[in-house]
Amino acid sequence: MEKLRVGIIGGTGMVGQRFVTLLHDHPWFEIVLIGASPSSAGKTYYEAVKGRWAQTMDIPAYIGAMTVVSAEDIAVIAEEVDFVFCAVDMPKEAINSLEERYAKAEIPVVSNNSAHRWTKDVPMVIPEINSEHIHIIDAQRKRLGTTRGFIAVKPNCSIQSYVPVLEAFKKFGPKEAIICTYQAISGAGKTFKSWPEMVDNVIPYIGGEEKKSEDEPLKIWGHIENGEIVNATLPVISAQCIRVAATDGHMAAVSVRFEEKPELEEMIASINNYSGRPQELDLPSAPKQFMKYMTDESRPQTRLDRDYENGMGVTVGRLREDHIYDYKFVCLAHNTLRGAAGGAVLIAELLKAEGYITKKP
Repeated sequence: MEKLRVGIIGGTGMVGQRFVTLLHDHPWFEIVLIGASPSSAGKTYYEAVKGRWAQTMDIPAYIGAMTVVSAEDIAVIAEEVDFVFCAVDMPKEAINSLEERYAKAEIPVVSNNSAHRWTKDVPMVIPEINSEHIHIIDAQRKRLGTTRGFIAVKPNCSIQSYVPVLEAFKKFGPKEAIICTYQAISGAGKTFKSWPEMVDNVIPYIGGEEKKSEDEPLKIWGHIENGEIVNATLPVISAQCIRVAATDGHMAAVSVRFEEKPELEEMIASINNYSGRPQELDLPSAPKQFMKYMTDESRPQTRLDRDYENGMGVTVGRLREDHIYDYKFVCLAHNTLRGAAGGAVLIAELLKAEGYITKKP
């Protein structure tokens, strides 16, 4: 198979670095370009990330030697790539404009950013849950006047642990959920070296995160109507988001009320047996078992379980009856893998498999 040529826009940041580690030997995609801010443009990738490389693996030599291109040089980038991943650190309005300019230049964009999550014809996808939303791209292309270009986005990392579990419970009619997330510092693009204030600390506030955690699931559970994604109305979610002293891994503690209270054994079976379109298509980054229920009452644990299924799966535990709601449980997902770069790579694999990302003529 001839690989698709990929550009990583925002490739020097933490999520961009994670894209490098995931794509350097990908069976379908080949990194051919790194785009970043004008201050990094013209440097080798080695030079651009010197002192800031936060990954455990070394930079692949051929990527380290690449000359970084300005993210604004869209015409140049369009000549080199079949599509791009975007993970830039810019104001929301600037990202919105940049990504749309890429799309109008006939470059498909798979975005890790939040700028287009609420654009009505931009799919925001967890591939195992709402893969059918990618078909809104046809309406988006019509609006943009493109034949190849479009934007697809990954949801916020905070929702990646509990939305899949609530989706597994969908047949039981979840109505309300109270959620508290315990989020690792890499979600802020930090390490303990760069953020020593987080050592031995908990911060009960993450700007903008609670609204995203409450609202984004409703778009994911929505439906396509008249060229737009119409949000679902249930379940109603109330969220608190807390930053904790962990390197990677976002945990959530959830209480949920149902239209009709199910049996605990049914719920556990629904978790363990759930699969979606990525498993059906056997996509390269898809976890074999998307979710796993852990019977040990002390699990999941962030350090022990965040790498389940190469960081692309969700672990669940402590499912038990609640004396105010119906049930409560704890769940965990890796925030920079499933929640960020890995989730975006899986979206790109889905888009390729379904014919939306193709080799440029």
